[in-house]
Order: sequence, then C-alpha cells, then structure tokens
Amino acid sequence: MTVTAAAIPSRTTRLLIAGAALVVVVAGIKAANDIVAPVMFALALTIVFYPLRARLERRMPSWVASVIVLLAAIVLLLAMSLAIVVSIGRMAQLIPTYASDLDDLVADIGGGLTSMGVGSEQSDAMVDAASADQLTAVATSIFASVLALLSSLFFLVTLLVFLAFDSATVSRLASGAREHRPDMVDALASFAHGTRSYLGVSAVFGLIVAVIDTGLLFVLGVPGAFIWGVLAFVTNFIPNIGFVIGIIPPALIGLLEGGPSMMLSVIVLYSLVNLVIQSFIQPRYVGDAVGLSTSLTFLSLVFWTWILGPVGALLAVPMSLLFRAVLVEADPEGGWRLPLISGQPGETQDEPTVA
Repeated sequence: MTVTAAAIPSRTTRLLIAGAALVVVVAGIKAANDIVAPVMFALALTIVFYPLRARLERRMPSWVASVIVLLAAIVLLLAMSLAIVVSIGRMAQLIPTYASDLDDLVADIGGGLTSMGVGSEQSDAMVDAASADQLTAVATSIFASVLALLSSLFFLVTLLVFLAFDSATVSRLASGAREHRPDMVDALASFAHGTRSYLGVSAVFGLIVAVIDTGLLFVLGVPGAFIWGVLAFVTNFIPNIGFVIGIIPPALIGLLEGGPSMMLSVIVLYSLVNLVIQSFIQPRYVGDAVGLSTSLTFLSLVFWTWILGPVGALLAVPMSLLFRAVLVEADPEGGWRLPLISGQPGETQDEPTVA
C-alpha cells in the first residue's frame, strides 16, 4: 500500500493536533488536580532525596538505603504538617483580637477614598474586600490548601514507599532507555536536576530566611512571629511574588500592634533579608538549573495556580520544568526554543547525567 503526499498531514495540521492534545492533557490535569498535586509532590521529594540515596547505596544494601530515604521524607512531611497546623491554630487565635482595629483602619481608608472623590459604592466595595473576615478567609484558605496536601499522608506515604524502592533501578532503566530514546532520557534528567536544585536550595534558604524573620519579628515585638516565619518558609517556594505574600501579614499586624513605625520596621528588615539572601546568595546556588525566564516563571505561577489551586503556586516551577522537558528538550529539533524559554540567548541543550 502506497502513501500519497496528500495523505501525509501538513506541518500546520500536526501543530493543530498537538495543540488540541495539549489542551486535553491540561484539562485532564485540572480535573484530577487532587491526584496530580500529591503525585507531583511525592515525585519531587523522591528527586530531592535521590543524591542521599546514591551515597547510601555505596555503603549499604539498596533496601536499607530505600528505607532511610523513605523515613527522611516522612519525617519532613510530619514536621511540615505540624508546623502548619500550629500556625493555623495560632493565627485563628491571633486575628480575631485585631478584628476591630482592622475594621477601624479599613473604615478610615474608605473614608479617605471617599473624601478624595472615589464613589461611595467603589469605596464600600474596597472596604468589604479588605475586611478582617475576608483577609482571614484568604489566609486560612492558603494555609489549609497546603495542609490538605500534607494531610493526605496515607496517599503520600504510599506513593513514597513505591517511589523510594523503585528509584533503586532508575539508573539502570535510564541506561537501557537511552539506547532507544536518548533525547527523552536527557530531558527527564534535566528535569530532575532542575527540580532538585530549585526545591533543595529553596528549602535550605527558606529555612534560613524563616529563622531570621522569626527572630526579627520577635525582637520587634510583632505578635505571631512563629506563624509569619512558617509563612516566610512556605512562600520562599513561590517564584516572583512569594516575598510579597510573606511580608503583607506581619506588616499589617505590625501596623495594628505598634503603628506605622513598627510596620515600616518590618518592611525594611524583611526587604533587607530578602535582598541579601534571596536576591544575591540564593541565585548563586540555584544557578541556571531552572532555565525559565522571569516572565515565563510568573506566567507558570498563574497558570499552575489556576490548574492545581493554591498548591500549584508551590509546584509551579517543577511542573513547568516537566512540561519543558517533555515538550521541548525531548524534541531533537526543539533546541532553538530553549533560549526563548530561558531568556538566555547562549543556552544550549546540555547532556545531563541521571543522578
């Protein structure tokens, strides 16, 4: 049977088919976000702990290394769950004590807007949006969404058990697959390297920032210093706008507790810590492993938050790296797209190793 030229889909047709398939995949991910988010979270943890496993395997049997890595991941999950539970409980006690002060502040702002010529309907809408109840609901939903992910411990631990033991054969499986699909193996290795660098470094520096911020807030006398320290740690995983999200609650509490001077102190000290650690030191350790431009990183944050909910903000970079690996780096002819994605004209498709 001969195939005529007319029977071969044109390039435009292939692009349309690929675009339609991508839309279907994205819609499927959005529909199954309650499953996709824990799976991606477990996969990210496995990737982060893989170097530890590789070192342990040189000194002990593979199954012992798997058990140690599994226990380390579970301890991390439990610690994060406990910290967030304590923070939510403390925040639930703290915010109502400032409800009347916050309502008075918002009312004053609304009156000021009205005196400046803003219509009463618009100013009332702004006041309602910034009420204590609304702010409490937003903050609680963010914390609760992260807690919901961590509280699915049975599902997460089950996934981690399988992934911890299956990761023992990753290197051998990758070596076998490389003979048939070298580009895909290299792309997935690049995804693993970028995810490990981003999450690992973000966790270390997020912990450093959280400890420093908590100490500064405690010295300044801002109530709920531990809560805002946990928030600073969590928001360090959110690209671009994580610092802004993390600074608003303590600055607002500082305003209600000690007036504009305390709020200004919180903003200045937070900004100094962020400028030194997150803007100068942290990028030196992350390097170019992420390979996403600033604009694309922000768009990925918006997109994955829409797809996966608030947890998508934490998983935005790993999810984008996975799609970049599968759709761009795995394509032998897709190397020209990498500079467009990374924003670095000189970037080439390296040959990462599976480790």
